[in-house]
Amino acid sequence: MPEGHTVHRLARALGELFTGEALAVSSPQGRFAAGAALLDGRVVVASEAWGKQLFLGFAGHGGHGGQHGDGTAGDDDVRWLRVHLGLYGAWTFAGDGSTAVVHAIGAPRRRIGERETVPAGPGEPPVAALSDDAWTPPAPRGAVRVRLLGEHAVADLTGPTACEVVTGEEKAAVEARLGPDPIRDPAPGDPDPREVFVERVRRSRSPVGLLLMNQDVVAGVGNIYRAESLFRARLDPLRPGRDVPAEVLRDLWDDLVALMRDGTRTGAIVTTRPQDRGAGGALDVPADPGRRRARVRQNADGAPGGVPADEAFYVYHRDGLPCRVCGTPVLHQELAGRNLYRCGVCQV
Repeated sequence: MPEGHTVHRLARALGELFTGEALAVSSPQGRFAAGAALLDGRVVVASEAWGKQLFLGFAGHGGHGGQHGDGTAGDDDVRWLRVHLGLYGAWTFAGDGSTAVVHAIGAPRRRIGERETVPAGPGEPPVAALSDDAWTPPAPRGAVRVRLLGEHAVADLTGPTACEVVTGEEKAAVEARLGPDPIRDPAPGDPDPREVFVERVRRSRSPVGLLLMNQDVVAGVGNIYRAESLFRARLDPLRPGRDVPAEVLRDLWDDLVALMRDGTRTGAIVTTRPQDRGAGGALDVPADPGRRRARVRQNADGAPGGVPADEAFYVYHRDGLPCRVCGTPVLHQELAGRNLYRCGVCQV
């Protein structure tokens, strides 16, 4: 499942491609035909993310929905496409060559770990930018729930957990149920998101490792950020939330803000400090040489100066390998049906 930084990058990509355009909205699959009809021909005026929720705002035909001074949509006529990708959802993009488009963001129709970039399936050609003067958008591939077609680009949505058209009030109700998002700046007059996070963790007896995955407590944190931020805080994932000191939680929040905003900027999750890379990193071998170890693909893989994926994490998918700090084997267990990675020495 994509983590919050991926959804923020997706919102930015959709906004850059389509803001100000009247889009042809359709449902090639047919399951979203009624919703597509509500949006077809309307103008994109906003593209936002809150945690793992994406909201794309459409104003009335001709873009008469209006905006507030801060650029957000400000008219009752605005309708919002709400999307939650879940485990299997993905957006695939193509363009006419006049603007840069990413290949895809999300997850393929089959789950491949927790990664952002989606490859073409076996025997499928890659989605490429086209350069013909008369652009013909590629035909939908797979069960496309929603197609957004603009003048220069097309975006196809497949396999989402949630896809619906909501009003501004309904959008606000969804956001009110979510915890604070470390990537979002609070609006003027909103409570301090760090203190909201601290209060929600400390009022619960549940393990802090479970609370970090609860979107009502903090929005956008997934399994990678959960494992890595707890290690960096030297915090036992099984410790009850109410027993974690407030100052430790404030530092944890600040670290999530830094890590997740960096992920939004680069498209890669890198949590290791420079002094902890190398030893215990790419040259390690699994405790079981016959085991095929999962590898997390990153947008920054191969980029000049980028941190190799094998050196990007402290504990995530490193069970059985030596801790980068103390050298003891990283542990793995399940917590509420999700894989949990931790160091039994550093995180006490």
